[in-house]
Amino acid sequence: MKVEASISGDHAVDASANRSPSTLVSNGAVDYQGKIADKVTTGGWKAAPFIIVNEVAERIAFFAILINMMIYLTKEMHEALPDASTRITNWIGSAFMLSLLGAFLADSYLGRFLIVVIFSPIYAAGTVLLTLAASIDSLRPPPCALGSESCESATGPQNGVLLVAMALIALGTGGIKPCISTFGADQFDEADPIEARKKSSFFNWFFFALTSGICISITLIAYIEDQMGWAWGFGLSAVINVSSVLILVAGKRRYRYQKPRGSPFTRFLQVFVAASRNYAKGVQAKNAEELFEVKTKESAIYGARKLPHTRELSFLDMAAVGASNVNDGDQSRWRLCTVTQVEELKAFMRILPIWVTTIAFQLAFSQMNFFIAQGLVMNRRLSGDFVVPPGSVPIFAAASSLIFILMYERFIVPLFRRLTSHPRGLSSLQRVGIGLFVSIPTFAVAAQVEHHRRSSAHTGSKLSFWWLFPQYFLLGIAEVLTYVGQLEFFYYEATDGTRSLSSAVFLSAAGVGSWLNTILVKVVERKTGGVARGWLRRDLNRSKLDYLYWIVCAINAVNFCIFYVVVTRFYKGRGAASRNNDDEAEPDGLIMEEKGVNDSNSTNLLI
Repeated sequence: MKVEASISGDHAVDASANRSPSTLVSNGAVDYQGKIADKVTTGGWKAAPFIIVNEVAERIAFFAILINMMIYLTKEMHEALPDASTRITNWIGSAFMLSLLGAFLADSYLGRFLIVVIFSPIYAAGTVLLTLAASIDSLRPPPCALGSESCESATGPQNGVLLVAMALIALGTGGIKPCISTFGADQFDEADPIEARKKSSFFNWFFFALTSGICISITLIAYIEDQMGWAWGFGLSAVINVSSVLILVAGKRRYRYQKPRGSPFTRFLQVFVAASRNYAKGVQAKNAEELFEVKTKESAIYGARKLPHTRELSFLDMAAVGASNVNDGDQSRWRLCTVTQVEELKAFMRILPIWVTTIAFQLAFSQMNFFIAQGLVMNRRLSGDFVVPPGSVPIFAAASSLIFILMYERFIVPLFRRLTSHPRGLSSLQRVGIGLFVSIPTFAVAAQVEHHRRSSAHTGSKLSFWWLFPQYFLLGIAEVLTYVGQLEFFYYEATDGTRSLSSAVFLSAAGVGSWLNTILVKVVERKTGGVARGWLRRDLNRSKLDYLYWIVCAINAVNFCIFYVVVTRFYKGRGAASRNNDDEAEPDGLIMEEKGVNDSNSTNLLI
């Protein structure tokens, strides 16, 4: 493809003489011809709409499958409730963990745009195979009543086809997810104050697009699946998935592209090896001036800006200890690293404690599978003969997310901007913290509602699905605050050479959380008596799902306390560490204002 061929060449970056230097970007981004990108013709909101519409289409395709997969596995594949839940969480976990592969290839070799284009056909192939599995009767077990003990289980080949389809979708989405949001953020130049503010709005509108796609998938697509069959619903997902790629490619002339900067994992390993070598030799640096850095304007990492030295994680500084007269290219990076290379690893390691404290929320969000299962056995009749499809019940969460995003942008940001003087009203980690806190009452409410639903079922009556509204509403708000906060935080705390990797780390929290939920469900199932006598049975009315919700509530309460301690006592952002280079750094508190918006090397969204 011409775009990637242009931006990958070592000598392609050459601004045209007839363009004004004042309108060229300062972050090294190039246009589709490989020339330094011009703000007048590329990037910003000229390019972002293509990416946002792509996200809407891709999310319609993905969530049309995800939201209805619990119903498909229990009704069509005859899986028990805990088995269906763990299959889905394993699938989601794999998809998000595979984002590390997509990020590695994007940052190291191919660039974000090309990775999305390459992985999309894999994604489409999975949706086509899933459509075939839903269309051909021999690829599913014979029909039977939901929850019946006499249902025939799926055969090995039937499970195998479904497994391959889900694996292809996981691989495809794993390649796309870490690149698309980062590629969108690349359209804004951090060093330009106007574009820097627009970038903050982009993250909110990106999530708005994501949620809009979810709304369409769980209303229109779910209704089509319910009325016309699974083949129609999954088939539409395949068509929409292909359309999302065409939309993205249509904007290629307007995009700004960041060049691949080599493998960050290799650079990380080089720092550890070089630091260990010098430690074994007893080599030490008395001050920062003794640390090695190239003398060029740009860093030794291709296309990346230099990073200032910080005092944290001082052991790693030994990787940059070398003779002061060493020439830039004379030493192997396995023996001597630059300050920027060391600081790149430090910046990555600083975000890991925050990453760990967001895993519990992803475990909690995985309970959405059980929310859907609750809706399946509740009264979903609105009026007359119209019955809400079970896959459409999550509209409560999606609608609350959409409404909250609009209110946040229109009212909450201006209000808190005046109160806190923060450019975005609340910092990224403040939003994450509030979202984590909201998840606690979410599952307290969910447990109470499920207890009431089960008690009503024992008396022979069905509760209305409207009883699920409070837990969906709270979960939607928690997701907006947590997701957007994380999206901003992991992007801004990343260095030039680790943008996609940092986004993948953020997404991998969802993967780990999904896998931990699998473990939690399996432990609860086995320790409480299995699917026959335990808390999670084939028949939800005989289960004790509310007990599981109380466990999740307790996990999130403990996690919030850990998050608060990590943020207030230990965490120092990249900008804070740089500002305290010569003095002992104080931990950043929850009211830290954003500094250095005009400094492209230290633009951060701190706590």
